[in-house]
Amino acid sequence: MNYADLFRVTLPETALEVAALLVLIVDLAFLRKAALKVRLAAAVVLGVAGCGAALWALQYSRVIWGFGLHGSHELLLLNTFYVPPAQAGILILTAFTLLLLLDSSFTRHVGEYVAVVLMSAAGGMLIAAAQDLLVIFIGIELLSLGLYILTAFAKSSGKSAEAAIKYYLFGGMSAAFLLFGFSYFYGLTGSTNLHLIQQVISSSGPSPLFYVAWILVVAGLGFKVAAVPFHFWAPDTYEGAPAPAAAFIASVSKVASFALLISIGMSWMATCDGAQPLPRLAGILLVVAAASMLVGNLAALAQVSVRRLLAYSAIAHAGYILLGIASHVNFAGREAPSDFSRAAQSSTFLSTNAVLFYVLTYGLTTVGAFGVVGVVERATGSDRMDSFLGLHRRNPVLAAVLLVLFLSLAGIPPLVGFWAKFNLFAAVLGVSAGPVPFALVCLAVALSAVSLYYYLQVLKRAYVMPGVDETPIKAHPVTTVVLVAIAAAVVVLGCFPSLLQNWISSFYPTL
Repeated sequence: MNYADLFRVTLPETALEVAALLVLIVDLAFLRKAALKVRLAAAVVLGVAGCGAALWALQYSRVIWGFGLHGSHELLLLNTFYVPPAQAGILILTAFTLLLLLDSSFTRHVGEYVAVVLMSAAGGMLIAAAQDLLVIFIGIELLSLGLYILTAFAKSSGKSAEAAIKYYLFGGMSAAFLLFGFSYFYGLTGSTNLHLIQQVISSSGPSPLFYVAWILVVAGLGFKVAAVPFHFWAPDTYEGAPAPAAAFIASVSKVASFALLISIGMSWMATCDGAQPLPRLAGILLVVAAASMLVGNLAALAQVSVRRLLAYSAIAHAGYILLGIASHVNFAGREAPSDFSRAAQSSTFLSTNAVLFYVLTYGLTTVGAFGVVGVVERATGSDRMDSFLGLHRRNPVLAAVLLVLFLSLAGIPPLVGFWAKFNLFAAVLGVSAGPVPFALVCLAVALSAVSLYYYLQVLKRAYVMPGVDETPIKAHPVTTVVLVAIAAAVVVLGCFPSLLQNWISSFYPTL
């Protein structure tokens, strides 16, 4: 591997970093005395252009996708196209969150805010791409440090400062767990490469220390996806962070973290063919998934803040996705090499496709939901459910968008959330036979019905209950266009789910 290859494989991340520097230069050097709206528009345009350039660079770098899957380890340190749909999703979601910034006024330091968002997105792309423990940790820290800063960006808000401190403290502990687990993996195998680690473990067999390392890694990544019992930071962070920052945290961070979990499972499969597979470790993920579904949905029932409701909803959705991850891991850890057949590989790729479909559509829907909450909160000064009273009269477009997005999160057909859950649960049952996966899927379906109740509590206030204030709620035209586009995408992908499924399958065929 030469430096030209290394530069090409990191070209998308480089484009984001260059765009971040350009935003700072333009804002601080050329537009320093300009009006805030001008500076904000310029920063957002440059940020979105940077995301577009990175998306183009992603396509350009596709020629090296797949290195290391079939024997070559030259580019395993940074394999940018190991999870291409996740990386493209990170860029699109980042662009949407930047556009939602146009309707915000929580800071005058717009150049710095956009630059931090772009740098955090670069960290998320590294997480989704890297196949080396050191690069993974660098990507996680780059993303996490940016998220801590974004959470505290509303300097006049005490909740923002409190949320940032809690987020930072929990994040520091999770990073310690993660790094400790990585050090055990390195000590056991003498390598930081995921494929080489799995080859050594497969040939020599897992030791008790390997399970300790895996539990530590699950704890570290469980914090990133807000899974129980590592979820305590999420409600306060979602409530205290500025709305665009909360949307970024709820979407991009989750996409990157779940992409990493998928990459780990894929690296296991890459070493299972011809080697002794690893024992099953899916049980740990199943316990975390069940706890997340229960705590997330039941705690959401008691919320009066829509932001905190979305936080507990995110915890529940993390549990659903972890079910798919666990089924993905299940076949990667078969006891006998003969078990890992072509049919098993096909089923595992199906679960990979279902998880990616769920994560990407959930991220898109969540960005739109926080966009609506941000507009209502700016107009009313609160994110409580009663702030949405009479929304269909005050802004019919926002109310319609909220209706589509919340029903999709609840899994109501024909919206894309229904197909996300249907595909995921079908993949779990198709990959993991037995009473435990079946019982967990039944639990997930039952708790999805529970989630419909608390989503309807918000929609009831928006459409049924009379409003106290009939003053129209106005949104920035760009914000309105973005929210309508997100709602339209949710409807279109729900009516034609094959559009996204076929695109994901082009990278992860079902064999």
